[in-house]
Amino acid sequence: MKTNNNIGIIGTGSYLPKKIMTNYDLEKIVDTSDEWIYTRTGIKERRIAEGESTSDLAFKAGLKAIESAGIDRDEIDMIIVATMSPDQPTPATACLVQKKLGCRQIPSFDISAACSGFIYGLSMAYAYISSGLCKKILLIGAEKMSSIIDWEDRSTCVLFGDGAGAVVVGEVDNEGILGFSLGSDGSGAEKLIVPSGGSVLPITKERLEKRENYIKMNGSDIFKFAVKKLPEIANNILKELDMRTEELDYMIPHQANIRIIDSANKKLKLGKEKILVNLNKYGNMSAASIPVALDESIDSKKIKKNDTILLIGFGGGLTWGTSVLKSSI
Repeated sequence: MKTNNNIGIIGTGSYLPKKIMTNYDLEKIVDTSDEWIYTRTGIKERRIAEGESTSDLAFKAGLKAIESAGIDRDEIDMIIVATMSPDQPTPATACLVQKKLGCRQIPSFDISAACSGFIYGLSMAYAYISSGLCKKILLIGAEKMSSIIDWEDRSTCVLFGDGAGAVVVGEVDNEGILGFSLGSDGSGAEKLIVPSGGSVLPITKERLEKRENYIKMNGSDIFKFAVKKLPEIANNILKELDMRTEELDYMIPHQANIRIIDSANKKLKLGKEKILVNLNKYGNMSAASIPVALDESIDSKKIKKNDTILLIGFGGGLTWGTSVLKSSI
């Protein structure tokens, strides 16, 4: 979908827990090694939240985004939190963030699209503002993945980390968000799933004993899906926007696996200098990975005003999403 309004990101923020867990720390927990993890994923360490909930991480990132935008909290018309690790099934984590921020009694809700959640949320924020229903929306991708990881499963516990990234979306002077492309394939739902805790398999003693309340993932199938889907959806949105890859200044991919990112780059022929990666420091933070990388790149002045950026993600569902935007900061 090609957009036609000057709506973009006017502020960014992120928050990472203080505790760093290295691959060497994981060697003491499960049968793995730093070399095994790094060569297969590109991850060296990740952050782990202790004494902090997903809403705590989201609140701290959201506060920084509001400050970055130079606005008052009362100017926020809506809060959207993208997460697959909410504080509780209900209430929405976004409602808890609204309370912690001290915002007005505005609409606040969560969306669940796993690692694609931030881009899904960005499209929703754009739609609400474009329609005239809102002027400024706080969008947060926040995850406490350590709370839904099986620390006895070496195939998944080495991959994920905790953190939150946030943006304020509003009207901008330049072009802002240029377009979106979103999709899903529910036939692949079981490839990345938390089996119990919902209406199909409520939590019971037996299911807890089977550790069904933790993430289960078919890593091989997810890898094949991502390697195929990323260049496909990137090319699709560029074609729709009548753009060439050479016109992109940077790409911020979902930070899941360096081999997936390198494979996509090889097909898109962007060049490594245009791919923004922080996977080695934080691991896979699901919905938080793209906004954290965006905030760090803007804060470090790597991304400058009017740079053209491709955001691209994929995740459980199966879901995928991409957006092209001009930096407004």
